[in-house]
Amino acid sequence: MNQRKLLIIRHAKSDWGNRELEDHDRPLNERGISNAPEMADRLKNLKIIPDAFFSSTALRAACTAKSFAQQLNFPDDKIHYDHDLYLASAGMLQDYVAQIDNSLATVLIFSHNPGVTLLVSQVWKLNIGNIPTCGIVSLEFNNLDWEKASFNLPTSATFDFPKNSTEPISIPYRKIN
Repeated sequence: MNQRKLLIIRHAKSDWGNRELEDHDRPLNERGISNAPEMADRLKNLKIIPDAFFSSTALRAACTAKSFAQQLNFPDDKIHYDHDLYLASAGMLQDYVAQIDNSLATVLIFSHNPGVTLLVSQVWKLNIGNIPTCGIVSLEFNNLDWEKASFNLPTSATFDFPKNSTEPISIPYRKIN
């Protein structure tokens, strides 16, 4: 089997200006609008070529995914929007990863906290206390199908976020006593 690369991306910063909007319908704020293409450019510089985009249907996640797609030359009409990714728990996200088609090698998932942070910290034992808005956790798995990758530790993991001024940070695993 091939190497798998999974990028877990928290949506960019959303706008809370209109308190009458349903949570699902909140757009990106100015910072979110600028952070999304900046973070996508970082992936482009790392020569990340995605096979698939999966996004929550929430407006803020969908707009983040579209911005990444534009920067990475991924067709907008190929983004798969799934309501199950909206406010998904860590367990739901883990199940989602397990069901990814094995023909896909590099996958981006756009979702929400606390699910994304709990997924990487509890399931894959990464020492990340919080994935900030537009934060990216990149995981690599060797010789595993997606179902096995969903519960096995990755061979490597990096973490990047808008306020990080260095290369993506290599993430150590938490020691389990």
